Amino acid sequence: MSNVHPSAVVAAGAVIPESCTVGPYCTIGPEVVLGEECTLISHVVLDGRTRIGAKNTIYPFTSIGVAPQDLKYAGEPTLTEIGDHNTIRECITISRGTDKGGGVTRVGSHNLLMAYVHIGHDSTVGSHCILANAATLAGHVTIEDYASLGAFSPVHQFCTIGQYAFIGGGTIVTQDVLPFSLTSSRRENKAFGINKVGLARRGFSPERLATLQKAFRLLLAAKMNTSQAVGKIRELKSDDAMILAEFIEKSQRGVIK
Repeated sequence: MSNVHPSAVVAAGAVIPESCTVGPYCTIGPEVVLGEECTLISHVVLDGRTRIGAKNTIYPFTSIGVAPQDLKYAGEPTLTEIGDHNTIRECITISRGTDKGGGVTRVGSHNLLMAYVHIGHDSTVGSHCILANAATLAGHVTIEDYASLGAFSPVHQFCTIGQYAFIGGGTIVTQDVLPFSLTSSRRENKAFGINKVGLARRGFSPERLATLQKAFRLLLAAKMNTSQAVGKIRELKSDDAMILAEFIEKSQRGVIK
């Protein structure tokens, strides 16, 4: 294939469409499947049972589908799945799943993963997310759609970042992050209300923003416990308020308030 650089090492069995470009010194394993119009710039490692969709751009020194950093992993045939239109920058590591953790690490579509991001085994990243430089996901983390994670922010195992959440740089996340929230760390992690600017940019109407502000005031500022606040949030009878209430009720690690 003329679009594969002569220095690239492509194992027999790998599926690479003619529309893809594989740059110098890339290494592609035998169970890797690429979608149409993907670009591997150079020095990219794709390993394991890895499925990558269409029109992804992968920058140098990135490793995808590599064995998980888990001492219990014994070489089971687990998966890595990545959607379409992702930008995956330099020095990123995305580990494949583990047999006992669900078996799949997933990344959706239209995401920007900045340099040095790590996505641990059995994690799920939705679509339209931004993970800034050196954001780090331990195993079994879930990032819902449209969430943004600031630079140098580690996320503890089994935490969930709710949809449309914005997490400030350097925040150590050890509990679930509320959807729609602006959460950051000063001396301790706190939710500071809704991610108003980000939500407006995503097309949220003034009415939706006003309802979410009411919901967050009930949760963060009213003199009620969390269960009482969730009951009041449900009375707002909006789809966004219901998403927030259900997220809190399903949380296994507790939420950052």
